[in-house]
Amino acid sequence: MSRIGNRKLTIPAGVTVTVDGNNITVKGAKGELSYNFDKNISVKVEENTIVCTRPNDSNTMKSLHGTTNSLIENMLIGVSEGYTKGLEINGVGYRFNVSGNKLTITAGFSHPVVVEVPSDLKVEQNSNTEITVSGIDKQKVSEFAANVRKWRKPEPYKGKGILYKDEHIRRKEGKKASK
Repeated sequence: MSRIGNRKLTIPAGVTVTVDGNNITVKGAKGELSYNFDKNISVKVEENTIVCTRPNDSNTMKSLHGTTNSLIENMLIGVSEGYTKGLEINGVGYRFNVSGNKLTITAGFSHPVVVEVPSDLKVEQNSNTEITVSGIDKQKVSEFAANVRKWRKPEPYKGKGILYKDEHIRRKEGKKASK
């Protein structure tokens, strides 16, 4: 029995949900998102709640049931509140620079790395070493932040690199000099 799939999702104020066949569209103050779910999963909007049901208890149906419910919940949160992901960069001379829809990363390479920011995301520069990625689609926000982090992952000895705001890097002890 899927606990996540059986959740009843409450629709926040100011959000409209329409189900057309196997397509669900969620509109809110921040924007509009749509998702094509599996034809075997049924999604019903009842008054102020959304209910997902599955036809049988096969393993694929169980996994699709929970996944569909979670994705719809992420859409509801996205159009009403939005998602943010904070990144910071540590290291001597390491910095971010945002200009228009381009993010320039200076992270110890012989050249600065220029990353194109997608049109549906917003990147704000808090300082030279901190940026905030925000948008309504949780997957796109997380994927863009992960792609930026991939340019210089944090290393465990000095902690240099790009890391998430809430991330903790386990530090290692360096080599000891023998006497």
